[in-house]
Amino acid sequence: MPVLSSAEAEREGILRVAELMAVAARTAPKARGIDHIKTAIISGEELEQIASKMEEIAEATGLRFFKRDADCLRRSGALVLVGVVGSRPRGLNCGACGFENCDGLSKARAEAREGGLLRGPNCAMALLDLGIAIGSAVKIASDLNVDNRVMFTVGVAALALGLMDADVVMGIPLSATGKNIYFDRR
Repeated sequence: MPVLSSAEAEREGILRVAELMAVAARTAPKARGIDHIKTAIISGEELEQIASKMEEIAEATGLRFFKRDADCLRRSGALVLVGVVGSRPRGLNCGACGFENCDGLSKARAEAREGGLLRGPNCAMALLDLGIAIGSAVKIASDLNVDNRVMFTVGVAALALGLMDADVVMGIPLSATGKNIYFDRR
């Protein structure tokens, strides 16, 4: 009978939980039933690539918390990215995006310049969908006792690296250690 070490079991368990989180994000309710949610699971050496990009962003912007979060990502077993294509309005003309109607958002989006940490402007309903999808995903991790934290910084780096075709991305690093590395930090 093969012996599975605790480190190996925890690594495999984190990846299984990540898969379930992606399912939860996909099946979360969406405004008007329109699904523009994207997910990806990253582990291994690619985590270092994202952490390095986070440090670059910290240097370029002076936002030191990118470096702090990069240190957390390096100690993580896996990462779930959840993003949304927010450039496609839902046709509600609700005005929550700050424009009079969806046509105004679409026009502003077409004229938008690149250069921000995220892409915008975005449909407010799409951003709400993203929040609900993230909430569904982290609930799974929490229910299965896998430490996690939603990180804007990870999503910004993932976008900068072109890891996801979305407008807004959040990262959810995962860990299974004796102490929660995401909340007990400097």
